[in-house]
Amino acid sequence: MKELGPDNAFWIDGEWLDWDSIIDPEEVRYSRLAELEREARLRLKYPNADLTLIPYFQDLLTLAESYFQETGQHLNVYGDIGELFGAIMYGIKLHRNYAQGSDGRLGNDFVEIKTISPLNSKEQINVRLDRHFNRLLIVKISADFEVAGRLVKRVNLPRRTGKNLRLAWTHMPEL
Repeated sequence: MKELGPDNAFWIDGEWLDWDSIIDPEEVRYSRLAELEREARLRLKYPNADLTLIPYFQDLLTLAESYFQETGQHLNVYGDIGELFGAIMYGIKLHRNYAQGSDGRLGNDFVEIKTISPLNSKEQINVRLDRHFNRLLIVKISADFEVAGRLVKRVNLPRRTGKNLRLAWTHMPEL
């Protein structure tokens, strides 16, 4: 057994305590190295992401799933989940809430984000063509709360006269 003293311990309440005996797991969990490793894993998984958004996306998706499993009802959060997904997976810079015309920017392009929720059994969205956007991101949240997205340039959307275009997830145009 090693002898405790001022070089490897500290004196408290009349006895020497070894530094190793008082390491706080919370302190280790939030150490700078652990934070950098966590950030590197997230950056590898989500290279375009604003990493500060990831916990909100994960928490919101978990909340929606838990609420549905507990109550059998859906929360009205799927549009927000879709927008956060776009920001994380594609690097879309979101506009403020209720901004007119589009939901965010990807480089010089304006992006409209539409979300297909687990409620939508036909897996279709309705796009207003009078809105100002160059790209369309369609995000699908499946019945088991898996999230996927497809980003399409506006020029690749089917030609249509009128204000609205209905698109099905299974018949999406190519990028």
